[in-house]
Amino acid sequence: MSSEHDLTLPVDPASSNLAEQSQESALGLLPRKTPLGVAPHTPLSEALGLMHERRIGSLLVFDAAGAPIGILTRDDIIGRVVLPQLPLSTPIERVMSAPVHTLTAQHTLHDAALLMSRKGLRHVPVTDAGQVVNLVSERDVFALQRLTLRPISAAIRGARDVDTLAESARQIRGFAHELLAHGVAARQITQLISHLNDRLTERLVQLLAAECGVDMANACWLAFGSEGRSEQTISTDQDNGLVFESDQPERDRPKWLAFGRRVNEALDLCGYPLCKGRVMAGEPGCCMTSAEWCARFDHWMQHGAPADLLNACIYFDFRPLLGREALVQPLRELIAREAARLPRFLKQMADNALNNPAPLDWLGRIEADKVAGRPMFDLKFHGSMIFVDAGRLFTLATGGSATNTRERLLAAGVALKVPATERESWVSAFEFVQMLRLRTQLNRAPDPSGNANLIDIAELNDMDRRMLKESLRVGRRLQQRLELDYRR
Repeated sequence: MSSEHDLTLPVDPASSNLAEQSQESALGLLPRKTPLGVAPHTPLSEALGLMHERRIGSLLVFDAAGAPIGILTRDDIIGRVVLPQLPLSTPIERVMSAPVHTLTAQHTLHDAALLMSRKGLRHVPVTDAGQVVNLVSERDVFALQRLTLRPISAAIRGARDVDTLAESARQIRGFAHELLAHGVAARQITQLISHLNDRLTERLVQLLAAECGVDMANACWLAFGSEGRSEQTISTDQDNGLVFESDQPERDRPKWLAFGRRVNEALDLCGYPLCKGRVMAGEPGCCMTSAEWCARFDHWMQHGAPADLLNACIYFDFRPLLGREALVQPLRELIAREAARLPRFLKQMADNALNNPAPLDWLGRIEADKVAGRPMFDLKFHGSMIFVDAGRLFTLATGGSATNTRERLLAAGVALKVPATERESWVSAFEFVQMLRLRTQLNRAPDPSGNANLIDIAELNDMDRRMLKESLRVGRRLQQRLELDYRR
């Protein structure tokens, strides 16, 4: 199987079409150029000759059925061929990278961007009906905004101290600003921010675990709240916890608490403020064994008072970030098994969600608070949280496993047999409010109270004001559904 694939797209109509794609575009819509491939036994002399002749930066290796089993890139050649001084008669299968990470034609440019950053890749084969139909490069993926995650991801992976990671955190915020300026959608920006923040936190945990002499094979770092939902915006504090393994928790807890505090302090230095609610791994209430976490969640669900559950909401948005994920599995199973069968718990969660009604008056006008004589609106508390709370409740009630609000709303909508147009309106309204939050945080200084989510209603243009009003109408209808279904 061998036909040309030019890894650097020329400036032609096909490339122009690529530049017009959004990050939501399916990979199957990109201009197709079948990638060059060879058999596993192909000698390096032939393989390298093909790469030189065709001026390409990578070469796929296919099995007899045409499935990709490996890839050789220019970056591999020095470390795997030149320095070991391998003879050019060596079969390519001995030096190729395997397995190959692929995406389907139905995946999006955004999916490709995240995969490349997570795995440190420059090229991803695209399959359709099991056959490779394209090879997407990092340049292809970021043709829209001419930006790349790679420098930031590489800096984070290579960081050896907190100061380097603090600089990476600053670059993440700058990257988000550039994405917004290039018209990238709110969902993609918040996912990319959360992805990079995940990588930064993982690196911090790795560095400080070595310093503190703890083994993350015996623990798991958890993300809560917006990070757990992969919805972090620019202005965000830290919400995290630790699950550790021990048959004598009180003996071992001080060691893990000290480690957690070190990470919390380092995250603070990187620009992620300490949580005012003390939801942090360096606090005793967030540094527990799997059995202790299960007991805590079981108490909330079985016996928790409304105030307890109001404070505990963000814990139900947990996501394991680094370490031994098996320690978290009992907690996942407990919630999936118990939450949906406890009407008292679901009613209390609904009560808390409905205590924050969509702020529209009887004429359908946006109700804003007066701050220093100006009509200010809190886009987080009175906006996005309406949808976050609803998505969480739906997921708990249906036994779902999603943590991301968009995924929760769509999955629960299907489970509850909600019409597609209605569940899609929930998502569209949520993502519009998120976009306003991002624009506000990136382009304006916070008000004197330090709230970076306040926006002056009078400064909104007519279109944004209308769309915010319609988003809140959608939120109000969503809350009416919650009241009918769970507040009885």
